[in-house]
Amino acid sequence: MYKGGILMEFKTKAVQRNTLSHQVLEHIISMLMDGQLHPGDKLQSELELMSDFDVSRPVLREALSSLETLEIVKRRPRGGTYINEKVGNSPFRAMLALTINNVPAVIEARMSLELGLVTLAAEKITDEQLERLNEINKKIERSVHNNYGVLDIEFHRIIAQSANNPVVEGMIDSLLIAHEKTDSLIPFREREITVKHHDAIYNALKERNPVMSFTKMYEHLTYVRKKIMSRNDI
Repeated sequence: MYKGGILMEFKTKAVQRNTLSHQVLEHIISMLMDGQLHPGDKLQSELELMSDFDVSRPVLREALSSLETLEIVKRRPRGGTYINEKVGNSPFRAMLALTINNVPAVIEARMSLELGLVTLAAEKITDEQLERLNEINKKIERSVHNNYGVLDIEFHRIIAQSANNPVVEGMIDSLLIAHEKTDSLIPFREREITVKHHDAIYNALKERNPVMSFTKMYEHLTYVRKKIMSRNDI
């Protein structure tokens, strides 16, 4: 029951103690997707949620933290936890949240989105955006200790946003979340290879060649996928 956008009663099947926080995340997302929760609704207190889900405070907080990272919920200091008002504009976030720990699926989702967006970027990217890509790649080349994850994400963000399509705006947000997830799983970085791949993508975009842009992005993402999937814990 809702009153003034506040979730007054929250009943769901208790989560068994031997499950992880992802199970709590799935329950909250399911309630959002089937209409029991709506953008702007306030969740119950932590104590009430812990009781309903039958989980500990650390498990609940881990689930809420993941939902906050995915921008599904917003936590206000001393104000409670709310479903993000904008979540309805980006259903891809909810779908990504349900599969965020399915690494192969997340990688494939990232590839599907980026390969489509890079072909549009070849037609729409501006000279200013191209120059920015070139500058970022030079910074990566000069980086020390292979610590260039933030720059890598920025490189891909510019390409995605250069597609300049409002329909896929929510997809871009999900793409960046998927990128952060995959980036955190890379077992080791190879700056020279990253720079080489990025240069190839940049040159294809500069030539306004959609097919070559697709090909070079595919080569880059396939390499990243193989490196991540080489981990023994995936």
